[in-house]
Amino acid sequence: MTVAKPASRPTVPHFSSGPCAKRPGWNAQNLKDAALGRSHRAKVGKTKLKLAIDLTREVLEVPGDYRIGIVPASDTGAVEMALWSLLGARPVTTLAWESFGEGWVSDIVKELKLKDVTKLNAAYGEIPDLSKVDPKSDIVFTWNGTTSGVRVPNADWISATREGLTICDATSAAFAQPLDWAKLDVVTFSWQKALGGEAAHGMLILSPRAVERLETYKPAWPLPKIFRMTKGGKINEGIFVGETINTPSMLCVEDYLDALNWAKSIGGLKALIARADANTKVLADWKAKTPWIDFLAKDAAIRSNTSVCLKFTDPAITSLSDDAQAEFSKKLVALIEKEGAGYDFAYYRDAPAGLRIWCGATVEAKDVEILTQWIDWAFAETKAQLAKAA
Repeated sequence: MTVAKPASRPTVPHFSSGPCAKRPGWNAQNLKDAALGRSHRAKVGKTKLKLAIDLTREVLEVPGDYRIGIVPASDTGAVEMALWSLLGARPVTTLAWESFGEGWVSDIVKELKLKDVTKLNAAYGEIPDLSKVDPKSDIVFTWNGTTSGVRVPNADWISATREGLTICDATSAAFAQPLDWAKLDVVTFSWQKALGGEAAHGMLILSPRAVERLETYKPAWPLPKIFRMTKGGKINEGIFVGETINTPSMLCVEDYLDALNWAKSIGGLKALIARADANTKVLADWKAKTPWIDFLAKDAAIRSNTSVCLKFTDPAITSLSDDAQAEFSKKLVALIEKEGAGYDFAYYRDAPAGLRIWCGATVEAKDVEILTQWIDWAFAETKAQLAKAA
């Protein structure tokens, strides 16, 4: 079957799941007021860092008694700070259904060498049995599995009277999915995800319960400087008012402020979630009329509205070996990238072969719709090449 090449291209053909597309209307001139060449400890630097924390609280609707800090090394750094500083006080339950969640499990078991760990795992496209989580344990999980397109449906499975802490990697969920703050003690994310900020800076949000743990428990292992959140047994409050542990990029700070102000201007968290949902609906509508594509997550209740993962269902493709299916996916994406019609939307390297299209709030629904037209064309072209090679 021949499909005509689309006549138009997305205005912004960026569909990477990180770093993600810049906000609509972004321009480098928006960053002209960045405190370049100035110390982050000078008044101008501290003011901007504190503003980034305050706007995060406002847009993300973080409770007033939760502390928010800007930390090194993106979301990974924020998660590692939490794991190394807080775990070991009680048993741990880990939830993993894709590569990043599995990475946290590996760190807990192989690096921290904790013994009392219950691992609840699931395959790509699925989610573990959340009813098996022990509320007496600390719980470590990703809210949205970026590489599988699977998210938790809600936080109802977390006990309101839990004894342990919940440590939540929310890097592909924040600003796109409602987070139940009463059920979360540690929340992490990075600027490069849902608001399209720049990489290398992480955000760490702590509940009063997490702060209490920091002040009453000392891990058995030494902590690197960039992980230390206490001084003299008390929380280092400076971290949570913009006095960062190491030197941040003030250009990146300015870019994050620009993204947060854009988010406020369009209506805040509610509007951000609505945009992500609208983008995902475009893919759902396309899938409904396209017989050779499907969501990797079969259950709509656990399907991501940001890192949307898709799989091919055409027997001519599914009958191929895993390596051949991977090659088919890569060729399809490369064909579209060559046309400048869509970038960086192939599956994650550890995930099943297919497509992964970022649908967060900085992406426009009209661009997603145009991308699907290009995928239709590229699928027909790549399948024809496959048949010819056979």
